[in-house]
Amino acid sequence: MRQLHDERARTRWDNAAPGWNRQRALLQDWLAEPTEAMLDRASIGPGMRVLDLAAGTGDQAFAIARRIGAGSMLLTDISPVMLRMSAQNLSAAGVRNAKFECLDMEASALQEASFDAAACRLGLMFAVNPERVLRSVRVALRPQGRFSVLVFSAPSGNPTMCIILSIAQRHAGKPPRDPFDPGSLMSLGKPGLLEVLFKAEGFHDVHVAPIATSIHAISAQAYLEFVQSAAAPVCELLNGLTAAGRVTALAEMAGALSPFMRGNMFEAPVELLLASGRV
Repeated sequence: MRQLHDERARTRWDNAAPGWNRQRALLQDWLAEPTEAMLDRASIGPGMRVLDLAAGTGDQAFAIARRIGAGSMLLTDISPVMLRMSAQNLSAAGVRNAKFECLDMEASALQEASFDAAACRLGLMFAVNPERVLRSVRVALRPQGRFSVLVFSAPSGNPTMCIILSIAQRHAGKPPRDPFDPGSLMSLGKPGLLEVLFKAEGFHDVHVAPIATSIHAISAQAYLEFVQSAAAPVCELLNGLTAAGRVTALAEMAGALSPFMRGNMFEAPVELLLASGRV
């Protein structure tokens, strides 16, 4: 059963990789400041060896590379397509101190005490068993090493994504899902949960704080194009519809999102949680 889960997750993110890579400019605009805050909480600096979990197409790796200088980093992801694109992006930018490893963060056996710091941007919430990930990272960190993560907070802080997911689920014939179900987009947004998990796995100096952000687009349709190409859970639901069904669902989504137009710009409020702990 575990192997089947891994294969489904790998396929999901392999399929999402081209869209995620295509939307890098929007992602960088949205996540630049939260990413720097995440790396600050991990105390990433010159000469360090850093672990980047669920690295995707490598966006945060550029910020890590600037900080570590002559240090090194290991980028991991369950999707070989994501990692291949990440390697291409970093190579094109002249980054030469990165290595890549395709692995499932829930099943990885990382070398003990081999990293000075670790980070995971918008990946940990998709782990069905985030405890396993935290345990593995804690073992892999050297004494005083820090791990920091960014995840989505609760539904109340992410209204546009809730609207999209609700409409997509209904059109796909799926029952409404508990937003805090393990492995779902907002699974770690339950108040107090991240702090409990970090402490339960032996991390000290645990800190959790919300970060209010927003995604800007020229229209609701442009925002939906971003979500369709980069948000794997939504992509899966929409891909299960007929072509006509997708058109109908997207039209309903665009109408429901119209209140988020601010003059000539669409603004989707997003609330993230930044969590960190020390070994």
